[in-house]
Amino acid sequence: MARSAMSTSKVFTSLAMVAAAAMALAACTPVAPAQRLGLGTTPTAEQVRAWDIDVRADGTGLPAGSGTVARGQALYESRCLACHGAKGEKGIAPRLAGGQGTLATKAPVLTVGSYWPYAPTLFDYIRRAMPPDSPQSLTADEVYAVTAYTLHLNGIVGADAVLDATSLAAIKMPNRDGFRAVVK
Repeated sequence: MARSAMSTSKVFTSLAMVAAAAMALAACTPVAPAQRLGLGTTPTAEQVRAWDIDVRADGTGLPAGSGTVARGQALYESRCLACHGAKGEKGIAPRLAGGQGTLATKAPVLTVGSYWPYAPTLFDYIRRAMPPDSPQSLTADEVYAVTAYTLHLNGIVGADAVLDATSLAAIKMPNRDGFRAVVK
């Protein structure tokens, strides 16, 4: 009998703990995802414009603005150097510079200057994803400048380069012809 009473006591204690946990969860249950995320609502034209920032390989979508290599170097040193290294060749993040002529070797080095086929897509990537702690925080002028400096590190543009939508789209990257469409 004592054993039965002890088991009953444990069951009641367990049930009380489960009930308390359920009440606590109910009290802090978040708002339904559809309400939080706005699922099922049509975005405003302004919301769509804010996310419609893609830049195509031919430069379509590049915004107004411009940036110099010198301005890009200053921005790079304050926002990019910690991850990519002083000249874009070392760091905790992927290399940005160097590697030209290595793609056909046993140890290819994939960088902006050796691998990327289109300069406008570099602008697009920097604009969307960099710096990683605050993506999309750079202005168009700042993105043009960092793009100019990155291209300069790879010997693609000179130290006096000023990039804007027209000049960036006109750059022919070293590996532009390295990508071929596969037709079956």
